[in-house]
Amino acid sequence: MDAVLAALTTGGLAVGEGGAPPSVPATGVYAALYVDPGQSLPESLADQRTNFALSFQVTCVGPTPEKCRWAAQRARMALHAPLAVAGRTAWRPEELGGPPMQRDDDVSPPLYYLPVQYRLQSTS
Repeated sequence: MDAVLAALTTGGLAVGEGGAPPSVPATGVYAALYVDPGQSLPESLADQRTNFALSFQVTCVGPTPEKCRWAAQRARMALHAPLAVAGRTAWRPEELGGPPMQRDDDVSPPLYYLPVQYRLQSTS
């Protein structure tokens, strides 16, 4: 999760874990990172559990559809390269897609959000 957060932040996004970041930028554009607990997987029939896989979602938020799509594109660019995880070799995050952009009218002013889901695998 730390590697994903670092990549998104380095990619120019304000990111919060499990919701909005502590300080939302004046632009109103940010990303919320949601990570599942992951799974250890056997590398062979010997059941040596050195492989690890997890799914995560980057929910991109913006005050307009254009800014929301901009945040999603920034996230894609930031997650395009393999992530650096100390002591492990990580594959490039695989984008799995997600539901379409939606408008949240329960907040004022309304915000647009676009969840993009990924899968990440690594081995030691």
